[in-house]
Amino acid sequence: MGAVGAFEAKTHLSALLDRVAKGERITITRNGVPAAMLVPIQESPHRLTHEEIVEGMRELRKRVKPDTMSVREMVNEGRR
Repeated sequence: MGAVGAFEAKTHLSALLDRVAKGERITITRNGVPAAMLVPIQESPHRLTHEEIVEGMRELRKRVKPDTMSVREMVNEGRR
């Protein structure tokens, strides 16, 4: 965990955000006193693979019946 002064944080915010995105926690100080902390929002979310996306689309296709459902019903079915 690093610590930077408020002026440096303001000047180098983009670089600090890059560090935080990689998992680092950074304390921002004002006159040497901790004032704030930059932390990652969450761990990296699970990203779907192409195979998982295609399989999900196939499953949706089985549930949606274009000849018997309205567009609104198809949209709602896709949200499930």
